[in-house]
Order: sequence, then C-alpha cells, then structure tokens
Amino acid sequence: MQKQYLSQESFEAIKKELDGLKTTKRAEIAQRLKIAKEYGDLSENSEYSEAREEQANVEGRIFELEELVKNVEIVAKQTGGDTVHVGTTIVVKKGDKTATYTIVGSYEAKPEEGKISDESPLGKAFLKRKVGDEVKITTPAGTMTYEILKIE
Repeated sequence: MQKQYLSQESFEAIKKELDGLKTTKRAEIAQRLKIAKEYGDLSENSEYSEAREEQANVEGRIFELEELVKNVEIVAKQTGGDTVHVGTTIVVKKGDKTATYTIVGSYEAKPEEGKISDESPLGKAFLKRKVGDEVKITTPAGTMTYEILKIE
C-alpha cells in the first residue's frame, strides 16, 4: 500500500474506530456466534450465517485500517507558503467563478466539501504550483483552465 496522507484528526478517528472494532465489535460477534451455534444445525442457521458474514466484514475493515495506519503520514494543515502541497487550501478561478479547495490525501477526499485528493486529476495538477499559475486539466468535457489566486 502506498503512503496515505491524513490529518491528525482523521488519524485519531481511524485509531478509535480500529480499537472499537478490535475490542467491542469482535466480542459482540463472538457472543452472537456462540449463541447461534447453540441453535443446532449450522447449515440452516440464518443467525449463524449472518454473524459469520458480519465477522468477515469486520475483519476486512480491521485489516484495511491496520494497513492504513501502517502507511500513514500525518499532514498538518498548512497556512501560507508559496507552493501548493498536501494540506494547503487554495482559491482558484475558473472562468468568472472562484472556488476554494483543500488538497488532502485520498482517504479524506470529499469533493462536495471542497476537499480534493492529491491523487485526483485536479489535485495532481495543482500540486507544486504557485499563485498566478494557470493550470489546464483535460476532462471528458474538454480542457478546463484554472488560475491559482491564493494559497491559504
């Protein structure tokens, strides 16, 4: 797995979720499996099947979060500076409209909130650029041009 960029807040939330899954959720599922086994024939036991399916989902999520934690790089929110990098917020102009974006790691990306991934075409295009730079991005709808107005 490649390096993942996260804010300190997101990293703490992931550690909390991981801890909850490994302790509380695993114990709940183990108890459900124990009770379901007491019902008898496991081949026709829907409670057992559901508990096993949930157990597989939880173990998969635990594995995913453990891999993420191993490969995380904490990125502090950056202010100022003269180039765009992960953690910076930028104000850009496209045509006559302005937009504000924060460059984040792919795990934290929420385009609807203005948080774009450093791995997305738009995020990649903005990285290492400066105020005043024009950034051209080719999309299926055509080429779009953005001008970086401000790095916050």
